[in-house]
Amino acid sequence: QVQLVESGGGSVQAGGSLRLSCAIFGYTYSRASMAWFRQGPGKEREGVAAIPYDGGKNYQDSVKGRFTISQDKANSMLYLDMNSLKPEDTAMYYCAADTRLLPGFEALDISHYNFWGQGTQVTVSS
Repeated sequence: QVQLVESGGGSVQAGGSLRLSCAIFGYTYSRASMAWFRQGPGKEREGVAAIPYDGGKNYQDSVKGRFTISQDKANSMLYLDMNSLKPEDTAMYYCAADTRLLPGFEALDISHYNFWGQGTQVTVSS
C-alpha cells in the first residue's frame, strides 16, 4: 500500500521561506504523477504544483515564480520549495500521488489523485 508522509511545515513571517518534503513508501516512484495540494481555512482543496509522470511541471498561477516543485526519484522524495510566502499561502499542504496513469490526466485536478498524505500545516503571518 502506498504511503505518503509530509514534513517541513511551520510558522513563518511574510516574505519567508519553507521547504516541504514528502516521503513515498510502498510504490515505485517512477510510475506515478506527484503533486502538492493545499486547503486553507474555509476553502476547498486546490492544486499548487505537480510533476506529471510523463514530464514537465505545472503550477497554480498564484505561486508561479515563488514555489518550485522537485523530486528525487532515487530516494522516493518529493519537495516543494516555497519562497516569498504570503499570508494567503496559509493552509494545510498535502502530498498526492496518481498511480493509475489514466488518459486525460489533469495535473492540478484533485480527482486524478488516488493516494494522499496526512498533510503538514503552513502558517504565514503578516
